[in-house]
Amino acid sequence: MTTELLDIQPRELKFTFELKKQSSCSIILSNKTEQHVAFKVKTTSPKKYCVRPNSGVIKPKSSCDFTVTMQAQRVAPPEMKCKDKFLVQSTIVPFGTSEEEITSDLFAKGSGKYVEERKIRVSLVSPVESAVLLPINGGQKQDPCPEASLLSDRVPSGIENIPPPHTVSEDMEGLDAGKASVGHQEETNETEPTTFWHEDELKIYQNIQYPNSAEDLEGLKSKLRVMDSKLREAERTIVKLTEERRVTNREREKLKRDLEMLRKSRPKKAQVGFPLLYVCTVALISMVVGYLAHT
Repeated sequence: MTTELLDIQPRELKFTFELKKQSSCSIILSNKTEQHVAFKVKTTSPKKYCVRPNSGVIKPKSSCDFTVTMQAQRVAPPEMKCKDKFLVQSTIVPFGTSEEEITSDLFAKGSGKYVEERKIRVSLVSPVESAVLLPINGGQKQDPCPEASLLSDRVPSGIENIPPPHTVSEDMEGLDAGKASVGHQEETNETEPTTFWHEDELKIYQNIQYPNSAEDLEGLKSKLRVMDSKLREAERTIVKLTEERRVTNREREKLKRDLEMLRKSRPKKAQVGFPLLYVCTVALISMVVGYLAHT
């Protein structure tokens, strides 16, 4: 089967990279067939990205989109190079297939059905490079991928207010260098093996929350200090209770020994007089002897 199931636009994710800030891109999937097509998105770095939704069913000749959010990063990658990749798997499914039925087994190649796999590369651009691509008097348009909300804070009127030390020529030189680094990255990624994570593993990492600012980090440190003090207090309480229990056990054993010694040292009562059975026997014998004597 040579017909493409999905058309993916854009074919490359371009994130505006700023330290301690999130960035998002949208991908549009268009169903080119007359049948229902299921898709699933995987990534090589599930800790770093959040995909919503990461699976679904597209109706014939219709489209849907998913958003990829890059978590806030604390350290910039060397030379703004990114080796991360995304894999979009798609296959034809019967009418009425629900999203709950979309599992990893559905896209297994050994099942005999046609499974289309398309890779999406990731590149990083600096805020200065993003500003060069903004529309200026109806000129060049920006790529639709980088998150609009991040740019709106920096460019309220659609044109970046570039500080005086930066010139357009310098920005264009930085853009050319960025393109060259991306080209080198693509050549390097062609020879490196790619490992994509399954959907279940991806969902686990998507639920992890990372601190986005110094205030959040300080808050976490203060919470850790409070928890550490409570833990030490609990340890002291446990040691104190253990010592009290040990003392109580020693006192209990001492009382048991004292009671045992009292039982052993208590004198037995001396028996006074004759036993009752002896007295009864003597009386009976006396009566018999007396009776015989009278007769």
